[in-house]
Amino acid sequence: MSNIIDISVALQQQIPTWPDSRGFRLEPTLRLDAGEKANVSQLNTDVHVGTHVDAPWHFLANGRTVEQLSLEVLVGKTVVAELPEVKEITADDLAALDLPKDTQRLLLHTRNSQLWEQQVTEFQQDYVALTADAAQWVVDRGIRLIGVDYLSVQRFHDSPLTHEILLEAEVVIVEGLNLSQVPAGMYHLSCLPLKLVGADGAPARAILVPIEE
Repeated sequence: MSNIIDISVALQQQIPTWPDSRGFRLEPTLRLDAGEKANVSQLNTDVHVGTHVDAPWHFLANGRTVEQLSLEVLVGKTVVAELPEVKEITADDLAALDLPKDTQRLLLHTRNSQLWEQQVTEFQQDYVALTADAAQWVVDRGIRLIGVDYLSVQRFHDSPLTHEILLEAEVVIVEGLNLSQVPAGMYHLSCLPLKLVGADGAPARAILVPIEE
């Protein structure tokens, strides 16, 4: 059996989206059953829909765009840590995880992942996310990629400060992961956003492969 774990959410019209997002639409343009020569579809989507990567330009006027992100950061050894009880993720919560000193990539498995597992289609404002002090902890610890299991790394009613702290330090942000089938441990991550030139983010396919201790 394959040991690949797909941690991407399925892109479909019913997917929960940010309140002001235009969402996701896959529309037919040609269909075989209509007598046309092929099946062809048109994609109309917000780049921050489903599992996606934020580029620095999302919140920083002079930040890099998504095609400029380093693939070396998006692929490699990753820690998945569980925080099942928290309502927000603080610096103290992250410090208590006792991560390996060489941690470069960190994915946080919270109660959010159950929303994907239960196929909740309405956007939930009370999702678990990082406070600004947690973002600063990530930067100070030298972590280069942070992944979360709902649509934003910062809390719904917060200012952009959490994003800004991470992106100014060129920490890659991966949002919208489904970690419901992923216990805490060490994995190899492959997360490849679409190479959209000039974009502030891009949908991505993300997978994990367990690393045997």
